[in-house]
Amino acid sequence: MKTVIIGDFQQKVDELLIRHRSILDSLSKYQDTNSRVNRAITKTVTTCGCLTVNATRQDIPKDATFKDYKQYMDSHFNGNLCENCREIIESKIGDNLFYLAALCNILDLNLEDILTKEYKKISTLGHFNLT
Repeated sequence: MKTVIIGDFQQKVDELLIRHRSILDSLSKYQDTNSRVNRAITKTVTTCGCLTVNATRQDIPKDATFKDYKQYMDSHFNGNLCENCREIIESKIGDNLFYLAALCNILDLNLEDILTKEYKKISTLGHFNLT
């Protein structure tokens, strides 16, 4: 399978997007696809059960340095995505990326440039980025 370059993806979205060219339509579609990603992840727990959630307070020792925090942080997920849930979530994230690219096109933004700038920022700031 050919590796898709972000710019190629953004260009293809521009070619294919016809009905939701309005900024309002694209914003609402982007928000809708985001909620569908959240719902698909939720259903891995509530319907399929391939993942479980055990959420508790993050337990970080008082003497831990900020650099050590990562080793104490928990995702609260247990298990592994089954193939069906993985496929569904990947599809929903793909839809979300489509409308993110559409928003970039409408606003005359280059998604690849945005990702490059963000990468440079987090690489430069490292742990001080606090994301």
